[in-house]
Amino acid sequence: MNAKHVVAITAVIIVTTAFVYSTFFLSFTKSKKVVRVLCAGSLMMPLEKAEKHFEQQHPDVDAEIEGHGSIQVIRHVTEIHEEADALMVADCSLIPDMMYTVEIPGTNESYASWYIKFAKNDVVLAYNQEKSKYVDEINSTNWYTILEREGVTIGFSNPVLDACGYRALMVCQLAELHYENATLFKNLITQNFYPKISATKTDDSYIILVPEVLEPRSEKIVLRGGSVQLLALLESGGLNYAFQYRSVALQHGLKFLELPSEIDLGSAKHESFYKKVKVHFMLQRFASVGTERTGEPIVYGITIPENAPHKELAAAFVKFILGLDGQEIFSSLYHPMISPAVTDNLKRIPNALKPLVREEG
Repeated sequence: MNAKHVVAITAVIIVTTAFVYSTFFLSFTKSKKVVRVLCAGSLMMPLEKAEKHFEQQHPDVDAEIEGHGSIQVIRHVTEIHEEADALMVADCSLIPDMMYTVEIPGTNESYASWYIKFAKNDVVLAYNQEKSKYVDEINSTNWYTILEREGVTIGFSNPVLDACGYRALMVCQLAELHYENATLFKNLITQNFYPKISATKTDDSYIILVPEVLEPRSEKIVLRGGSVQLLALLESGGLNYAFQYRSVALQHGLKFLELPSEIDLGSAKHESFYKKVKVHFMLQRFASVGTERTGEPIVYGITIPENAPHKELAAAFVKFILGLDGQEIFSSLYHPMISPAVTDNLKRIPNALKPLVREEG
């Protein structure tokens, strides 16, 4: 047998082996049941870890985790009409506001009728210890004056798409009240956008008006679709400071400034103070689902859409998250959970989840 024959036979063996392997692999993959979970970007790291553990316990299931801004998570189902088995958002109030009153096309049924409160968080000001400006000076009493300085860049997510974005606006307005500084919101936010993001006082509260077009007018503000999209800029030094959730900053090893509990949206003790601030979206597309978000302690929510294609698998995944394994995973990644979890409608949640939750009130 000459060299040409050897090469030809080897090539045939390689092609045949590759064909058999790919056919087997594709067949194996297709045989798995898929549970699709859309989640807030701040949940990606714990959910990716949970995905691996869940699949080990359910080898016939392929859990697919997809992250977006919390508002976008829900819109993927209610407006784009994509199918999803479970939704997990960083603001539980989005679920009733955006799903309870919106009907599934061709039915008289709404997209959801219950949600579960399962996790908490608070807002911090993240930075890069080596590359951010004035890190040796900044503290919990002067941080807003540091951010006002020329050349200092501030990042937060788009409030029209992401809960962390409108919470960043709330934090700035609450800070103005807390520090009794009448120009804080104007200096950090209003003057850096055109059209302006303005705040108006009504009685004992403030309404932040977010315009139809949202564009920074200077290089001071860096806006991204989701808060996690700011991380690479922080790590590279392309951004000085960013409003982030505490869990995300810890997961990515970022330094951060703790904000006073009166303004960080993380304390039930200060709930009445948080409610002094509302964000009003001046967009026509919000008309059918509510145009306002009210300041309140950060609570994450889960639901399974009424048109979810794999409700039993979704319930199994949610049960895993709420159970001891899920709690351990979240704890290991610095994300505090609510235990027991709380639901607004115990009668409507899947039976598999009822032992793990209590009804609100």
